[in-house]
Amino acid sequence: MVNFPLIYKIIGSLLFLLGTMLAICVAISLCYGEDDMLPFLTATLLTVSAGFVFKYMGRNATNNLSRRDSYFLVTASWVIFTFFGMQPFLIGGYIPSVTDAFFETMSGFTTTGATILDDVEWLPHGILYWRTQTQWIGGLGIVFFTIAILPSMVGSGSVKVFSAEATGPMRSKMHPRLSTMAKWIWTIYLGLTIACVLSFYACGMSWFDSINYAMTTTATGGFATHNDTTTYFNSPAIEYVSVLYQFLAGINFAMLYMAIFKFKVGNLFRSSEFKLYIFIIVSATVFIAYLLITRNGYGLERAFRSSLFHVVSFMTTTGIFNDDAAMWPRITWIVLGCLMFIGACSGSTTGGFKCIRLVMVFKVLRNEFRRILHPNAILPVKVNGQTVSQQKLSTLLAFFAIFTFMVLITATLMVMAGIDYTNSTVISLSCISNVGASLSTEIGPVLSWGELPIHIKWTCSFLMLVGRLEIMSVLVLFTRAFWKDN
Repeated sequence: MVNFPLIYKIIGSLLFLLGTMLAICVAISLCYGEDDMLPFLTATLLTVSAGFVFKYMGRNATNNLSRRDSYFLVTASWVIFTFFGMQPFLIGGYIPSVTDAFFETMSGFTTTGATILDDVEWLPHGILYWRTQTQWIGGLGIVFFTIAILPSMVGSGSVKVFSAEATGPMRSKMHPRLSTMAKWIWTIYLGLTIACVLSFYACGMSWFDSINYAMTTTATGGFATHNDTTTYFNSPAIEYVSVLYQFLAGINFAMLYMAIFKFKVGNLFRSSEFKLYIFIIVSATVFIAYLLITRNGYGLERAFRSSLFHVVSFMTTTGIFNDDAAMWPRITWIVLGCLMFIGACSGSTTGGFKCIRLVMVFKVLRNEFRRILHPNAILPVKVNGQTVSQQKLSTLLAFFAIFTFMVLITATLMVMAGIDYTNSTVISLSCISNVGASLSTEIGPVLSWGELPIHIKWTCSFLMLVGRLEIMSVLVLFTRAFWKDN
């Protein structure tokens, strides 16, 4: 069975970390002298108090985390973080509905970026920063984020936790010790964020906007401090900087580590996943830019910038925008929808199916065509020189089937709730891929998700969580075998 005392002990430590993050917002509220200081103080005290309660409940726990424990811990951590993370919205009355507050916070921690708020510019600075900070914490993963800071927290179970929360079917190891690897990934993540802050500030943003936009960009989240996201600044330089850091955040962090710290840039261009990532971005950008020039009358530079921005934004599942894609030719919607589904590289802060899985699918299809001509041939699937085991190929098939099945089921529920077919499909895909943007003029970039029915918002919240934890880590909790003693 699940080792609940150990789960309580670890969650208690995680809540202390969350309380520290909330305390940062107290300081921001104090600096700006706004009315959100009391809500943050209250939320901080509630969170830290709950941390002490959980630590007390797990005081006699043995530090031996099983695989079953790790899957339960990861899912429970994200739900509990969302519960306590929504308290500032509720206590301050900024989002009075529990459903909306939970949706907004889950969207933040899962880096989805879907928001029920029509107008964010009236919110105090502390609340705006908290929305962005939830995405930055969730970018690496809540438990993995903590492993980097408190490597002894889960002891020998850290590898199992990493497997439960990491993205992608193949794990890249840059160091034998996971705690050391976590620190290197944390260093890259922090370095990207700081560089992005300085780049935005150099382009004319204020320090507050620079920090917020940098955190949401490197986390590939999508929350912004202005209703018009990047179009508010009317600056091509800011848009190009945003594209650059979204693109970098979409690369496997292990490959970034090898390129930056080991000076092995060539490894990037020998990676099948990275080459596919580049190919899709270039191809989709050229195609959409051509359509914008020929059908919408855009100039060359504007067409290139708008198409590149949206292609990178959708493929990295960031979901921010610099144009109204609802006014583009319908064929571009299909392209952007496909990019939402594909996602960027595994081991990054992005969601979606991941390029590495698409590489594996292409190689399987190629082998099947070859097998038609050579029925007795032994044709292993190799990615970057490594043979992919049959078990991973079976997992790939299962992942694709469940991914598709959940999108269809959720879209059907939305149609039954009175939402049109196009929106139902795109919203479902957007939530499970953690993109947060839709393509219609009703829901998505132009307005918010606040008009969705209550039960659909809870469904979308669940879909965001499932998508962020790559489906299996959550759904395994609903199987009978998970709760058996053996």
